[in-house]
Amino acid sequence: MEANPENPHLRSPPSPAAAGNLGPRRLLDRSQFIRIILQALHSLGYSKAAAALESESGVALDSPEFTSLLFHSLSGHWIDCINSIDSIPDLTSESKSSAAFLVWKQHFMELLASEDGLVAAKDVLRSCISPLDVERGAVHRLSRVMISPEGVVLGEERVRGRIGMLLDLLRLMPDWVRMPSGRLEHLVETAVMKQLDSCAYHNTPEEVTLFEDHACSLDRIPSKCVQTLYAHKNEVWFVQFSNAGEYLASSSKDCTAIIWEVKEDDTLSLKHTLEGHLKPVSFLAWSPDDTMLLTCGNAEVLKLWDATTGICKLTMNNQVNRVISSCAWFPDSKKIVCGSYEPDNRVHTCDIEGNEIDVWEGERMPKVSDLAVTPDGNSLISICSNREIWIRDFRKGTEKVIPEEYSITSLSLSRDGKFMIVNLNSEEIHLWSVYGTSNTPNRYRGHKQGKYVIRSCFGGSDCLFLASGSEDSKIYIWQRHNEEPIQVLSGHLMTVNCVSWNSSKPHMLASASDDCTIRIWMASRNTSKVHA
Repeated sequence: MEANPENPHLRSPPSPAAAGNLGPRRLLDRSQFIRIILQALHSLGYSKAAAALESESGVALDSPEFTSLLFHSLSGHWIDCINSIDSIPDLTSESKSSAAFLVWKQHFMELLASEDGLVAAKDVLRSCISPLDVERGAVHRLSRVMISPEGVVLGEERVRGRIGMLLDLLRLMPDWVRMPSGRLEHLVETAVMKQLDSCAYHNTPEEVTLFEDHACSLDRIPSKCVQTLYAHKNEVWFVQFSNAGEYLASSSKDCTAIIWEVKEDDTLSLKHTLEGHLKPVSFLAWSPDDTMLLTCGNAEVLKLWDATTGICKLTMNNQVNRVISSCAWFPDSKKIVCGSYEPDNRVHTCDIEGNEIDVWEGERMPKVSDLAVTPDGNSLISICSNREIWIRDFRKGTEKVIPEEYSITSLSLSRDGKFMIVNLNSEEIHLWSVYGTSNTPNRYRGHKQGKYVIRSCFGGSDCLFLASGSEDSKIYIWQRHNEEPIQVLSGHLMTVNCVSWNSSKPHMLASASDDCTIRIWMASRNTSKVHA
């Protein structure tokens, strides 16, 4: 088509050679780009559009090498099939031998299925297959087929066998011969994930667009206090959202624990006040199914509560008045593990009726201050007073010890159980891989911690963030790839002891403080501050 003088934009399309590479940096091969678009059009069901693009561009979806291989494979043109393989550049000699073996093997099997093909099959085995540089056992197994008919390709199975051979051949070929399915989708998803990974504030997994480069602002991080909870009468030491994010539990120096309900509008209301402890409640843990709650009294007893009714189902104590310092659930919600240090250092598992199952004790058993069980139930992680992290593998019966230079005050496990963070009284938080071998943790600094137990947590989209309380009355938030905080929240009047990030609402964070309050922090929204 000649240029239209009235509209200079309507010109004949450039030839492939003239077009060259595409993109601002000229990195995209034009023919490859068109082939990927053609594949996407076919997968979307737009075959007519794909045919029009092929015709106008002069670029076919399938490479000539693939077309040749497809035709000769399905037609049983064995020598032509071998010639097609040999003509493919960038194919190693090893791959060529393996491909040739597949072709001659299919031919060999088809010959054995014919009435008078035994002699011809022997000839193929001797002259075509044996000289190939392939594993000898494979050749010997073919020899045995001549005695036993196992694997012989009968007439009605020929097409299926040739298609299977073609698919096996393509696994040996370079990707450009027959590009992997869904290539455009893969490229776009990879680009999107790269942008998400490099975004320091990404906390909304559902908000992804292809029309512009991804970038989140700091307001995606919970930073606005929208609700303050005043029901406790003394210092609040612990706070934790339920696994499904529908409830929040808190414990206090006032010897009570409270279950709060998270409403659809993201406000919280008091559901149950759990009374019965005679000393401050220092620790609590939701069962994985969120039906039960464990509370630990400070140097007192362990109580099991029905989260629906708020009724105490069991008080776990014994004749020696053992002091339980921490506890954790197994993933089936039917078994728990407890750590105790008086009258001796001990870790034991028990069922929800309080019956002991396994016990670890003895002279080498250190004092355990915190516990966690991985979500698969295979490993127990213990924080010990001798500045060590113990990881016990139940299946293998092995233990791994990670030493720290300073005292460890608390432990938090990521939702997938692959990572853990520990707070140290050196004013650092360390992130370790549970199953990794590295001797160097990721370090996070900025918060203040020297005298008290401060608890941190994972949170946000895919647990990409960490949050921690602090002795300077603030809350510190880090992106996992940066050791310096990206956000510092002010509002509490005294030490912030514990924080918890809602797993189902990544825009919601809770904090517990010595100022007797719990604060609910949200990502920027049109909400007004309320009190309860």
